Amino acid sequence: MRRATLRRPRLPRTRRGQRRLVQAVMAGCVLALLPATWMYTVTGDQLRTAADVPRTDVAVVFGAGLWDGEPSPYLAHRLDAAAKLYRQGRVEVVLVTGDNSREDYDEPDAMRGYLTRHGVPDGRIVSDYAGFDTWDSCVRAKKIFGVDEAVLISQGFHIRRAVALCEAAGVASYGVGVDAVHDATWYYGGTREIFAAGKAALDAVFRPDPRFLGPREPGVERALASAEEPLR
Repeated sequence: MRRATLRRPRLPRTRRGQRRLVQAVMAGCVLALLPATWMYTVTGDQLRTAADVPRTDVAVVFGAGLWDGEPSPYLAHRLDAAAKLYRQGRVEVVLVTGDNSREDYDEPDAMRGYLTRHGVPDGRIVSDYAGFDTWDSCVRAKKIFGVDEAVLISQGFHIRRAVALCEAAGVASYGVGVDAVHDATWYYGGTREIFAAGKAALDAVFRPDPRFLGPREPGVERALASAEEPLR
């Protein structure tokens, strides 16, 4: 039997064919960059620092993985920023949103534990156990938890997508991008965002329901009400 061989694609031999190939490649590059351009356009001046972000009732922290049941370094940086904003009186409630699709993997509870150890009272933390991706987290923040305005906290390579999607979901948002070491994870995250921008644009246009919606939850409302009472 003859062994199957792969044929190399043949490049056009004529100048006209080569010109068309170049045009096709350029068009593909433009189309690939359009979603990222959209994100930069719609987020505008909504990115701030922890020092100048406007006071807002709710901060939203997106999950970023666990290491042996504890927040990964990237997630810990996000939670540190949220705790700092709370201590400074810039936010009253922290909504932690992440993945709890398996019994042995619980991002929101790990995030809650970290925040309480860093000075945020348990009663000021609300958990979203079905924040399976950024779009789901934004839609659930609006439809399930009744959040109309929020400070979003994530790494710089992700924060524009988070703001763009939460704005599309109806949450007026400011984004705080926390610092991160430019290690392999950072480069992977930045590269991933180029492709994630395409899905984000589709989510913003078609607005699909999240993987799990469920009934309305009063957690944020109750936490805000308790914020008006002196802590014991």
